[in-house]
Amino acid sequence: MERIELSVADGTKMAAHVARPPASGWKTPGIIVFQEAYGVNSHIRDVAQRFAGLGFTAIAPELFHRTAPGFEGSYSDSESIRPHMAALTNDGLIADVHAAYEWLSHEDMVDAGRLAAIGFCMGGRVAYLANGSVNLRAAISFYGGGIAPALLSFAEKQRGALLMFWGGRDQHIAPEQYRAVADALTIAGKTHEQVVFSQADHGFFCDQRPSYDAGSARQAWMLTQEFLRVFGVF
Repeated sequence: MERIELSVADGTKMAAHVARPPASGWKTPGIIVFQEAYGVNSHIRDVAQRFAGLGFTAIAPELFHRTAPGFEGSYSDSESIRPHMAALTNDGLIADVHAAYEWLSHEDMVDAGRLAAIGFCMGGRVAYLANGSVNLRAAISFYGGGIAPALLSFAEKQRGALLMFWGGRDQHIAPEQYRAVADALTIAGKTHEQVVFSQADHGFFCDQRPSYDAGSARQAWMLTQEFLRVFGVF
């Protein structure tokens, strides 16, 4: 995996981690991997590498670049992430999305017509923002907190097909919140799928968290791949 630096429209510089598939001689699909609140850590880098193994060019931008470049927090220390989370703005995140998207869409070996995004926790919310801001074929959001009620109006801007995963035991995102997201997308006439794993908690996909649920994670990974195939990303 290589680490690159991107220029953001607000004048800041943002590092990003890139995972590439083995050389194939043809253009690859591309995917932006959006971090949890704990940074572009080994879990997020592993997700990017897993996509590279499927034939994608994957880029994982460091969304805390304005306050803590290179930040990797501990899952046992949630206090360390709070100031960096508080400093994020929708405008700044959308600018970061554009920077990652522009790099990916202009890479020589990437097919700009087959781009997607995926995000986890905080990054699940950013994947939703990205899908309403740049031309993606599909976006996948894992337990994206803060979409309801603050970003329900953004449902009308969604461009690609949207797959959203939620945990039935998630104490951070109440059922009425993810139901409100689903309702807003349906009312807006957007293509979306909502999957609730009844026994899963927040962060169930991450095998470094106590809340990891192997069965739900395995199903979600398989559904993610099929969703991307169905909507022509790969």
